[in-house]
Amino acid sequence: MASDHDHHAHQAAHGHTGHGHIEYRYCPKCGGGLDKRVVKTNEPRRLVCQLCSFIFYQDPKVVAGTVFTLDGGIVLLKRGVEPEIGKWVFPGGYVDRGESVQDAAVRETKEESQLDVKLGPLLNVYSYPKSANVIVVYTAKVIGGVLTAADESTEAKVFSPKEIPWEELAFVSTRDALNDYIKNYL
Repeated sequence: MASDHDHHAHQAAHGHTGHGHIEYRYCPKCGGGLDKRVVKTNEPRRLVCQLCSFIFYQDPKVVAGTVFTLDGGIVLLKRGVEPEIGKWVFPGGYVDRGESVQDAAVRETKEESQLDVKLGPLLNVYSYPKSANVIVVYTAKVIGGVLTAADESTEAKVFSPKEIPWEELAFVSTRDALNDYIKNYL
């Protein structure tokens, strides 16, 4: 079995730099090699094709999620996939091209928890330096379904604010959104 070091070396050799990050090497238009260059002063270096000068903008990925209560507690799911496998999150995931952020939040909640929700107000939008993700989190109300771990989740549980496993949360955005929800809605 390969070690973690072998796995990370393999990822680095094949252009993977983290969750959702791939360091592209070839131009999608002509296949020429890409170099990082300054295109405009005061902007980050961009990937530019050595042959056709195409500028490959690496835009952020949008994540949509929901935070809500059920039976007096906040619903959290234990991740069954990397990154942060075995840690707790609110329901959420990537927005598909052509899908609205709101529809993605509802869809991801259903896929991961088997709960139907109606979105409430926007809780907040979270983004962090060095992360390609922009996380859009809505409050929600359960309107149907039975809480069940599904899709990429191995466990689904309701936590009172005092029971939340703060040291076992998957991401900074998980902690920040839960803190905002507790402060503003509970």
